[in-house]
Amino acid sequence: MTGTLAAGATALASIGSSAAGLPAPPVAQVTAIEASLFVFVVLTALFTALARDVLAAVIIFGAYSLGMAALYTFYRAPDVAMTEAAISAGVTTVLLLLTLAKTTRRQHEAAFESVNLPAAGAVGLLFGGLLLTMGDIPAVGSRDAPIWSNPDVTQWYIAETYAETHVENAVMAVLAAFRGFDTFGEAVVVFAAGIAALIVLRREVFA
Repeated sequence: MTGTLAAGATALASIGSSAAGLPAPPVAQVTAIEASLFVFVVLTALFTALARDVLAAVIIFGAYSLGMAALYTFYRAPDVAMTEAAISAGVTTVLLLLTLAKTTRRQHEAAFESVNLPAAGAVGLLFGGLLLTMGDIPAVGSRDAPIWSNPDVTQWYIAETYAETHVENAVMAVLAAFRGFDTFGEAVVVFAAGIAALIVLRREVFA
């Protein structure tokens, strides 16, 4: 949720001049880099779910998070990319590795779990349903996108953000002011998770 809203705020800040009357940028096409990142993210997600060795799953999950950070950067949302890289690829991976160091790790002969066919079928149906909705999502730079069809809203945020919040960065203003309660709630969740992880890691014996 944070990633989606912050990416939208980044887009608001980056296209202010276009919303003021300049022509919209051309509709973006899927590039080779974008397709490669998509494939990398999907493969690492699958390997994370299927890996039987916990250490291997943690390492692959870290690679997945880095792939997502690269994808966010590609879509011009560097603030979201830094959060993804710092929290998911950095802090989460370190906490998981520390937890493994404090516990015992089972050895498995097989590298991957066997595929549960009913679960795979359910995932396939869900994925197919999501693909059917892709045609209704405007392409990047399309004039049909909500951000283009509501130029008054876009211009209000660009023109009034500093006057309302006294924050020069529009993205930070949205995160810390306009949706400050949501950001505060997310910070509380992260803080609580960190405290719980520290409590678990300090225990000598695990039930």
